Amino acid sequence: MSRSRVVIVGAGFAGYQTARTLARRARGKLDIVLLNPTDYFLYLPLLPQVAAGILEPRRVTVSLTGTLPGVRLVLGEAHGVDLDAKRVRYTDPEDGQGELSYDTLVLSVGSVSRLLPIPGVAEHARGFRGLPEALYLRDHIVRQLELAAGADDPAEARARSNFVVVGAGYTGTELAAHGAMFADSLARRKDGRRAVRPRWTLLDVAPRVLPELDERLSRTADRVLRQRGVDVRMKTSVKEARHDGIVLTDDSAMDTRTLIWCVGVRPDPLVADVGLPTERGRVCVDEFLNVPGHPEVFACGDAAAVPDMTKPGSVTPMTAQHAWRHGRTAARNVAALYGMAERRPYLHHDRGFVVDLGGFQAAANPLHVSLSGPLAGAVTRGYHLLAMPGNRVRVAADWLLEAVQPRQAVQLGMVRSGSVPIDSASPELARVFRDQGSGRQAAGEEAGQGRDAA
Repeated sequence: MSRSRVVIVGAGFAGYQTARTLARRARGKLDIVLLNPTDYFLYLPLLPQVAAGILEPRRVTVSLTGTLPGVRLVLGEAHGVDLDAKRVRYTDPEDGQGELSYDTLVLSVGSVSRLLPIPGVAEHARGFRGLPEALYLRDHIVRQLELAAGADDPAEARARSNFVVVGAGYTGTELAAHGAMFADSLARRKDGRRAVRPRWTLLDVAPRVLPELDERLSRTADRVLRQRGVDVRMKTSVKEARHDGIVLTDDSAMDTRTLIWCVGVRPDPLVADVGLPTERGRVCVDEFLNVPGHPEVFACGDAAAVPDMTKPGSVTPMTAQHAWRHGRTAARNVAALYGMAERRPYLHHDRGFVVDLGGFQAAANPLHVSLSGPLAGAVTRGYHLLAMPGNRVRVAADWLLEAVQPRQAVQLGMVRSGSVPIDSASPELARVFRDQGSGRQAAGEEAGQGRDAA
């Protein structure tokens, strides 16, 4: 007899964990298919360390075929779901069209950058959601400092040495902290060449850094950033972006060649196209991560509005902490459909958060015990080593080398600016941007800040 097929769309935190847990429970009794554009799982929390030259890119990627025995990988990006015919349409890496039939579907497509209709942002800002962006940013920082050192015009040198990060959530805060250390280390190596001290600016409309976290952790992060010379400006954002600078909401101007957009995320556009009920762009599911009215469809991670049983009336935030545990619950409940487990609701109590600020600094509250300084740094790195599904020894080796040797500062030139556009395909939102003066397609809608947590 043929095996029932379970198709999992997306291999982020939720999708990867669903596939891994379900394969262990099924023991070959199900045909588990994982549809994903790449052949790796990306450990997003360590991406700022790739941009800062601490970790090599392969360290934050985990092979899907190498770590998911019993799961069949199909390379492709889903662009449609036919709920009646039970088929998923996708485009493979060579633009070929394909379809996958399913008996059970798990939507775990994740999220994309949240982009607001601000003039010039789509053209001149860069996002930070994947390896191409991290590699591009690393080269860009090195290149701008080299060009600044050789510039005859002091104003141009200052502009090239000015780096602006928008968004003081997890990603933006960590990126500013690591970026400031990286740029300063590069500037100190100029050996008598004329160099301008790098300047980093962190902007956010929120009243404080890391507004999602306890105020003590926020104060720790704020203090570390300011000690490193980062200009932290709260209740301030970008009003307009140009190729040579930005205008802020307080009408002040800033010359820069670097605008990094970390304002948050929104569910993948596929979610809106499936035709299922949504809440703030996320598929509505019950406490079992099952779509009401469709017992064969589950959703988890950033794509799903999962009820938070610890906070009645609310849904779980878009963080890796919840997505990882969503995957376990989704796998168990899919297995329950085939008599391999008992169905259970998603119930998770917050275990705390970790924010890596570079060097020996971090802000963490494991089990709600607030920590800072080297102890928090050790806890943060220890957590990441335990949480990663692979590459632990290699990551630890890179950390050790970074502690005893200077970072390599060369441009690899593997990713060009045009290869990392911040916008994503969304005709509806493209019209919004055109109406507001931005001449390019872009996407943006209200969504939570989703990236990393303990």
